[in-house]
Amino acid sequence: MLVRMTSDHVSDRARTTLDLSAAFAPNSRTQPLLDGTVTAQGLRLFGTAVHPSEMFWRQLKFGEFDVSEMSTSSLFISASRGMTDWVAIPVFTTREFFHVRPIVRAGAGIERPADLAGKRVGVPEYQQTAAVWTRGVLADEFGVDPRSIEWFMERNPEQSHGGSTGFTPPPGVTLNYISRDSSIGEMLADGSLDATVIYLTDKNLVDRSRSDLSQSAAIRTLFPDPLAEGRRYFAKTGIFPINHTVVVRRTLLEQHPWIALNLYKAFVTVKEQLAATRIADLQPWTATGLLGNDATAALQKDPLAYGIRAARPVLETIARYLYEQGLTEKLVRIEDVFAKSTLDL
Repeated sequence: MLVRMTSDHVSDRARTTLDLSAAFAPNSRTQPLLDGTVTAQGLRLFGTAVHPSEMFWRQLKFGEFDVSEMSTSSLFISASRGMTDWVAIPVFTTREFFHVRPIVRAGAGIERPADLAGKRVGVPEYQQTAAVWTRGVLADEFGVDPRSIEWFMERNPEQSHGGSTGFTPPPGVTLNYISRDSSIGEMLADGSLDATVIYLTDKNLVDRSRSDLSQSAAIRTLFPDPLAEGRRYFAKTGIFPINHTVVVRRTLLEQHPWIALNLYKAFVTVKEQLAATRIADLQPWTATGLLGNDATAALQKDPLAYGIRAARPVLETIARYLYEQGLTEKLVRIEDVFAKSTLDL
């Protein structure tokens, strides 16, 4: 990280430009910051596009980047164990209804979530946020106890998030590590696994599965209509699960606390630009009556809202799931994870 002093005749804040290394998964919410289309005042980001699985491992194990996306679960787990190298800002780059993602092998006797009990189920990493959300929702909504499942984890300790945060299987959980010469995809194909809660095939330095199972007649989704289940869950709970947040190196924030809000404002700028574009794209359709005005109104409601106030119920739910699943020894407070200057946003 290089600090450039631009003038000796202005305030410390105005004369300091920070060159920071940054890592984000490339998508519409991060690409403008990766390529410099949108900038944060006082900062110049040298961006690297990285798959999240690899990014989080590199950050937790080696601390390579000054700013990055971060697994929400790994961040909370780290905080609960006194590992506070990273401070979050309330920017949430990924949300999804993760509990609808499990796939099952035909003939495994899994017709509904409760049938996962007693089965052999894969997971790229037991503590990853998507897996925590999946287990939590399946427990709350369908009574599935994670301890009733035999788990098979694809990532080995040396290349996992948990390998850097002191992960051990929670009490009562049976967990096996998949051999390095195999993968979740291969084990589903040969019948060694009955299901997996998440299936990742993107090329990166951490995940090993590569087989495309989407067209396999032997594999189907746990829920016959995943989209309908996601809508049902959201209508009932109002929760749109958060997967990734954004973190800054603590030593940098201690020296330059203004970084937090300047970065936050830059991410908000990107979101506002996206919202404006999407609404503008609909105008010809609403003007001709082909779409009703409710379509434009729907886009003005932000299910991906940034900020602690909007996201607190979701963040407190993932904190509860981590505690209930034995991944944190105490219930982590939001205030212990996010930058103080962002808590009222």
